[in-house]
Amino acid sequence: MRQRFESVLSAITPVDRTLAQAAQAHLDNLTKPRGSLGRLEELALRLCLAQGGGAPKADPCRVYTVAGDHGVVEEGVSLFPQEVTRQMVLNFLNGGAGINVLAREAGAQLFVVDAGCLGPDFDEHPRLVSGKVAQGTANLAKGPAMSEEQCLGALLLGVNLADIAYAEGVRVLGTGDMGIGNTTPSTALYCAYLGLEPEAMTGPGTGLDQEGVRRKAEVVRRGLAANAAVVAKGDALGILAALGGLEIACLAGLILGGAKNRQFVCVDGFISTAACVAAWKLAPAVTDYLALAHASAEPGHKLAAEKLGQKPLLDLGMRLGEGTGAAVAMFLLRSAAAIYNGMASFTQAGVSESA
Repeated sequence: MRQRFESVLSAITPVDRTLAQAAQAHLDNLTKPRGSLGRLEELALRLCLAQGGGAPKADPCRVYTVAGDHGVVEEGVSLFPQEVTRQMVLNFLNGGAGINVLAREAGAQLFVVDAGCLGPDFDEHPRLVSGKVAQGTANLAKGPAMSEEQCLGALLLGVNLADIAYAEGVRVLGTGDMGIGNTTPSTALYCAYLGLEPEAMTGPGTGLDQEGVRRKAEVVRRGLAANAAVVAKGDALGILAALGGLEIACLAGLILGGAKNRQFVCVDGFISTAACVAAWKLAPAVTDYLALAHASAEPGHKLAAEKLGQKPLLDLGMRLGEGTGAAVAMFLLRSAAAIYNGMASFTQAGVSESA
């Protein structure tokens, strides 16, 4: 398993930036003042480079909403009981959640993935991927959340999801998550990977009050202490296994697999960005193949985005997760590709250029 994962990492290379000159010249020759479509032009260029040049494609697009449970819930870090993870998976499959509505509106395919939900396997469903690696994670506040083998299994599950999508023609991926308590491992990962303090990164999650946030930050600090030897080594895989979640590791694998396949990835909010940081630490070139879909309302997300060197596409005050921000951002990717491919040049339109 480790050998296969290493082969994935070795297949991820930076984009060919020599292609940028021709792509930028094409954008500059469209019937508009140069740069007048702002970040849409930037996004079109990034999409073009990620896909290896030529006409960028934003469709088909697909969101994977990945679910897993967390042992750290026993520390009281969430207002919601753990069984809500399982209940929400059923809600996704029944079409009743926010991500169902927004994916439909975005014209995005949606699949739900059981990477580590407590309880028996779910009944078969055409939109369900049964990939359970384990019955949730252990309590990170007391020791490692996962073994290295479990972490690798979840990472490779994510790579497999990207590969399946690629084989089915999907050009753009979106990351989504579901897991009661998962802002706590996400916060711990940010602190370990980026050298940040728990108090700076810990937010309300599902709606904790100020005292609840303080207690949650203390749980994160305990988790960092319990896994201090692994964190001190700075090993990206070891940190993910010690502090992460099964769905977070799976999403990191999805991002890595997308980069390997030259699929562009829309990274959702706080939890997905923690997975993105893990993927970035494992293979720095992944940032050439992704965009942060939106600025999460979780207070630590802004600092994490800055550390990644990424500016989110949208800022709508969202903090639901599920892939909802990624689905909304797919409208922007489609618009960016349409501008590049559909607008006339000055010569084609018979329009005079600026002096």
